[in-house]
Amino acid sequence: MSTTDTTRPIASIYKSAAGAAAIAEQYREVLRTWPIPSERLLVPTREGDTFVIASGPREAPPLVLLHGSGANSGMWRGDIASWAKEFRVYGVDMVGEPGGSAPSRPVLGSEAVALWLDDVLAGLGVSSTAIAAISLGGWTALDYAIRRPERVTQLALLCPGGVGKQRYGWILRAIVPRLFDRHDPHSSARTVTGLEGAHLDAVVDEIVLTFTHFNPRRERLPPFTDAQLRGLNMPVLAVAGDRDVMFDSAETARRITRSVPDATVRVLPGVGHAILGQTDLVLDFLLEHLGRS
Repeated sequence: MSTTDTTRPIASIYKSAAGAAAIAEQYREVLRTWPIPSERLLVPTREGDTFVIASGPREAPPLVLLHGSGANSGMWRGDIASWAKEFRVYGVDMVGEPGGSAPSRPVLGSEAVALWLDDVLAGLGVSSTAIAAISLGGWTALDYAIRRPERVTQLALLCPGGVGKQRYGWILRAIVPRLFDRHDPHSSARTVTGLEGAHLDAVVDEIVLTFTHFNPRRERLPPFTDAQLRGLNMPVLAVAGDRDVMFDSAETARRITRSVPDATVRVLPGVGHAILGQTDLVLDFLLEHLGRS
């Protein structure tokens, strides 16, 4: 494991070398303005090197963060200062996404994703951890908790995939790339994410730049069964927006409430797929259940 910057080899996950460079520069700027002291690490895994931003006291309980599709650990910069007061927080750049990790994409629904995360945790020296995650990261967290329940102490999930029906999977497969070829890509980004208001312009700008140059995964996320959800033995927080165009939030809430033994569920009115501003809710949940799983 070594300190590094976030420059990665060009691969087919990007539409061009120039586009990959533009995304890398955007991410470097985010890291330059990271709000608290941090370490930047490369963890070797069977899927290639994985970039991790580590913040918070080394002796604090661990918290792993898993971002969504088309994102990287920069998405947590609004949360990190609060969470890192109580936890040793590891922002993990998922492989195959536009961050600092390898371009490899382990097959979803197979053991490969969990094996990758096994390697990440081993490289960090973490035997068990709480996980906070969003969207594709939420799917990854659930998959790992189902396959490795002894390694996950708590789950805090924002619009997790694999639970409520992926109602508009066609957005991921075909429409998203075309949306960003329209005259007003910012309007398209707001439609897909649900982000509205001038105060979110910078976030929308980042999303537009990324999806102008990045090829996201286009397969549907494998759904979890009721039996798999019932097997989750750790406290689970699930937060969904009632205007999510990607996942059926009502079904997500219903299935988790019905199947997960120790679940806290929140459906946020007027909120779309990109759920922001849940720093305190997540932290309160993590602290309430710390050491109880």
